[in-house]
Amino acid sequence: MTEISVTGQYRAQWGEGAIWWQGMLYYVDIEKHLVIRFNPVTGEETIWNVGQRVGTVVPRENGGLLCAGDDGFFFLDPQTGAVTSIADPESEKNNNRFNDGKCSPDGAFFAGTISLVKQTGDARLYRLSTDLEVSEAYGPVTNSNGIAWSADGRTLYYIDTPRREILAFDYADGMLTNERSVASTTAIDASPDGMCIDEHDHLWVAFCHGACVACYDPKSGKELRRIELPCLETTSCAFGGPALEDLYVTTGIHKSVEEENAGRLFVIRGMGIKGQSAHPFKG
Repeated sequence: MTEISVTGQYRAQWGEGAIWWQGMLYYVDIEKHLVIRFNPVTGEETIWNVGQRVGTVVPRENGGLLCAGDDGFFFLDPQTGAVTSIADPESEKNNNRFNDGKCSPDGAFFAGTISLVKQTGDARLYRLSTDLEVSEAYGPVTNSNGIAWSADGRTLYYIDTPRREILAFDYADGMLTNERSVASTTAIDASPDGMCIDEHDHLWVAFCHGACVACYDPKSGKELRRIELPCLETTSCAFGGPALEDLYVTTGIHKSVEEENAGRLFVIRGMGIKGQSAHPFKG
């Protein structure tokens, strides 16, 4: 039986970027400039202020964290809290910042930007290679969001939120080819946001303003399952727990609607499926 519960103590202004790594859930609070690490066994929450809006966090293979935010890509040392800048490919765009991102199976970091003024086509998806070189992976986009790879690493799935669909690309050697649409999300009158992938290569999407996560089969394009949550602003999701059988969902606080658990971290248990492991940055 599926069970939805609130976990942890922290309440985010705008939680995002959930990712499970080595027994911990990492996520960000974009508007409060924070990276959060949650230990579900002890309940301990470790919080770092990175001094800028931060859209995404991923682990590094050899320790430490990699993030992207207002000022581009940067490393975060979890021992000291020190931030080390890497590169900012959109330094001239004051109305853009980095949003969601994840690492590919070959260890590169893909993260995209968002036009905060909703200027169509003014954002991009970027690739940070393991030697810290930045290149444009895909664009133009408006609100770069959820990203995931198939289990065999040969397909990348991607969301540019205003399009309200899930795109797929063939993935090889860091390059994206053969763009196609594999699922429409228009049946849900909300914005497709963060995304993760399960053991069957089915895609789980959190819907901002939609109070739900929904599962899609990219082969058929069909919505397979929908789980409602008691919070309008569901923003990202990640499989976690000892066997990757729990689905963690981050949320944000709505501008005008008051909700008891807005901004809290939710966990969904008893779903009967497992997720795929996250990939670390190999640079």
